[in-house]
Amino acid sequence: MKVVSRSFRANGRIPGRCAFAVKSPTTHVRLSQNRNPHLAWSGAPPGTRSFVITCIDADAPTRPDDVNQEGRQVPVDLPRAEFVHWLMVDVPAHVTEIAEGSCSNAVTARGKAQPPGPPGARQGLNDYTGWFKGDPDMDGRYLGYDGPCPPWNDARVHHYRFEVYATDLDRCEVGEAFTLADLRKALDGHVLAQGGLTGRYSLNPSIKLR
Repeated sequence: MKVVSRSFRANGRIPGRCAFAVKSPTTHVRLSQNRNPHLAWSGAPPGTRSFVITCIDADAPTRPDDVNQEGRQVPVDLPRAEFVHWLMVDVPAHVTEIAEGSCSNAVTARGKAQPPGPPGARQGLNDYTGWFKGDPDMDGRYLGYDGPCPPWNDARVHHYRFEVYATDLDRCEVGEAFTLADLRKALDGHVLAQGGLTGRYSLNPSIKLR
């Protein structure tokens, strides 16, 4: 399958409007428009009954010691882990495009309770749920899309992989507020084809992306 976007080119910089935060010269970062990017896909095989969309950053730091700390830097060689930014299932088989800003168009403190999306689609938890746990202003369930916000002192550029899966499922067997682990288990043996698109992002002022 082929996946394209009018919001950013393959391996290009994700625009700030599609991120959770952008650079700030005074406070390091400030909240942004948090718009989901445009995505379009083609080449789904016969028998496709629904699509699944995910966005995962595989460059998330595995230790918080240096994250967003003045005078320190998250080293490039620090082991990394996945950070989930978007999980959406039950996208109807006739839908082959998601408009920019149609599923997320702002930062919502405590998370979006009912994120918009294609009719019939359902959206799972992203990892801001855990990131903001205990924060008195932001703690909550973060469903749907919430965009990039890597550490502003990370020496590594983060890569965000948008993946579209064609499945043979009328309804994906996941519950409310499902996780990536739940989704992977439900998709086992049901993926007919997949395709993806990677974008890059950084909030480090010393890194210039194009």
